[in-house]
Amino acid sequence: MTTHLKEKHTLITRWAHWVNFPVLGMMIWSGLLIYWANDVYRIGFGRWTLLHFFPDWVYDAFGLDHQLAYGMSLHFFFMWLFAINGVIYFIFTILSGAWRELLPNRQSLREAVQVILYELGLKKTLPPQGKYNSAQKIAYTAIVLMGLGSLLSGIAIYRPTQIAWLTFVLGGYQTARLLHFLFMLGYVGFFLIHIGQVIRAGWNNFRSMVIGAELVIEQEAVQHE
Repeated sequence: MTTHLKEKHTLITRWAHWVNFPVLGMMIWSGLLIYWANDVYRIGFGRWTLLHFFPDWVYDAFGLDHQLAYGMSLHFFFMWLFAINGVIYFIFTILSGAWRELLPNRQSLREAVQVILYELGLKKTLPPQGKYNSAQKIAYTAIVLMGLGSLLSGIAIYRPTQIAWLTFVLGGYQTARLLHFLFMLGYVGFFLIHIGQVIRAGWNNFRSMVIGAELVIEQEAVQHE
């Protein structure tokens, strides 16, 4: 049995990943400071509310109230870092050809269902695995599209008069704001699932995103004379 390190993630991929993690975290945090000023969204029907985003105790517990100006300054500062980091990663992915490993194909949806069933313990075998499985391809592609959507919807609600055409394309101010909020919820959901998957995958997978290589164990063939 032999072991060796096999390259998995490039430096730019790792850089974009680790920069994006705290930057997006600050975007969400500062966004909540802004949302406090007009927290209109809820899940319910008519006057009946199942869930309100967010109850007063949430704002009090995390100190999210009465910080609108501070939240806006943070949000716009980290927005530039988020956008620049995303553009660099996107350009690298296209020019390097790495998009071929990430872009879903016709079989991806069906195979992603099989991956999910396997992760839930409802299926014993996985479909053929490459650098990324089909569920990861769909998730990572969705994150890129969500990043673009967040930037466009954010600009639309920040400058609804100056860039009226963009606000109009996104369905108006209220629709653009709702989309921006839904993207935020999508990021939070992705974070929770992603971190859980990283813990489940173990140290070897995490190490590949730190040093760019994973440890591969190969069984030596036994030769018989």
